[in-house]
Parts: sequence; C-alpha cells; structure tokens
Amino acid sequence: MSDELQLIQESKSSYANITPSNTVAAYPQIAKVKMPADTSKLTRPSTPPGIPPPEAHRPVSKLSYGVVCSSNINRSMEAHLVLGNAGLTVESYGTGTQVRLPGRSAMAPRIFKFGTPYEEMYNNLSATAEDEAFFSRNGVLHLCRRGAAVKKAPQRWQDTPSDFVSTHDVVIAFEERIYDAVVEDLQIREPTENFSPIHVICLDTKDNPHEAHLQGRVALELCWKLEAAGDNLDAEAAEIVDKFERENMSHTPIKVLYQLCYL
Repeated sequence: MSDELQLIQESKSSYANITPSNTVAAYPQIAKVKMPADTSKLTRPSTPPGIPPPEAHRPVSKLSYGVVCSSNINRSMEAHLVLGNAGLTVESYGTGTQVRLPGRSAMAPRIFKFGTPYEEMYNNLSATAEDEAFFSRNGVLHLCRRGAAVKKAPQRWQDTPSDFVSTHDVVIAFEERIYDAVVEDLQIREPTENFSPIHVICLDTKDNPHEAHLQGRVALELCWKLEAAGDNLDAEAAEIVDKFERENMSHTPIKVLYQLCYL
C-alpha cells in the first residue's frame, strides 16, 4: 500500500465522525473562544471527577497511568483530562508516526510532528479567517485548545524513554491496533533495571469526540477499581478487568483486552 493511500485511509477512519455538534456539546465552555496569547492562562476544562468507591480507600493516586491513542489529541487527551482532574497520576501519548488532523478533504489532512505544541497547531489552523471557520466547525480547534490547557504538546509513545515508561503501572489503549503497538513496543525494549510489571488494557473506542467523552468516564471507573487493588494489583488486575467487562460492557459492545508486560 502506498504511503498516500495509507494516509487517506487513516484520515477517513480516524476522523470521519468528528463534528462540531458532538465536540461543542461535550465542552461548551471552550466553544467559540479564541486561544489567548499566553496559553499558561488557559483554564483547564472541568470534568465530573467521579467518587472513589469505598474500597479504593485512598484519596490520592497510588498507581501511575499511561493513556494512549493515535495522535494524542482526542481519545488519550480526554482520558488524560478526566483522570487528571480526578486526582490520578496520568500521562498521555500517541503511537502514530505523526499527528494527523482532518483537513478539507481526505487527500489533504493537516500533519504535525509529535512535540509540536498544541498552541502552535491552533495558530496554524486558524491562520486565516477561512481556516479558522473551517477548523472551528469540524471541532479540531476545540481539541487543540483543550490539549494546550492540559499540557504543552503531543508525545509519541515509542519515543518516550524506557525509564519513564516503566514508571507506569497501568497503560490504557483506546483501540486494538494501538494496544497491539504498545504491547509490541514493550516486548522489544531493553529491560530496565527494575524490570517492573505494566498492565496493558484496551478499551476499544471510536475516534470521535463523543465516544472519547463517554469512554473517558469508563476509563476512570476502571482505574478506581484498579486503585482499590493496592499492593495486590499484579495478582488481581486480570480478574478486575474481566469482571469490569462483564458488569459494565453488556450495554456497550466494545472490546476489552488485557496483557501483563514487563519493562
């Protein structure tokens, strides 16, 4: 498959469902608001933090979480926001080769390198009145603004040093192919000195703002259950994920996968 054809197919599948209605409905507080000159003054979007269940019995995060999607701008950023607002220790990543955003057609996506600040993406996509109107309508400017309110720039999973990756106790991927990429990457890295377990979970989620909004809450609910396991996480994680899928996914037919890796 040519690189151009692959790019077209990825752009179609990843962003076909981004619409202004579902993005703005999820985040009315960022609708039709320009990016300030100083992004340090951006207000972090609020989210329902969820109530830690009694069995969690810890008001602060004991575990470290990594959340991963393709471009680190929609699904993983939603989860980063929700988990972080709930007080959990979290970092977000993408596994793609580049950050790809929907352009005016499938043939013309907007592409940025990982590490490009969200503010710079926003300014690039709103450089003209015509671009600003288009990318506001398709919801991409809202995603960039949210990203800039949470952290500086999208991070690529594969480029993150192993010593930092190994600090994560749990990694949640929001698509099966991304889950496969994370597991494969962990298996080919040189083991770290501590050689710690990492629980990799897939919560398969369509790549649009509405589904990301819903699954961010699902991810938080699962994380509270993992927090409750405490020091028994390694022994109980697989059972927790299996039980969570049986009890919570009957009304939402999404795929939940689990793999214990070491790094």
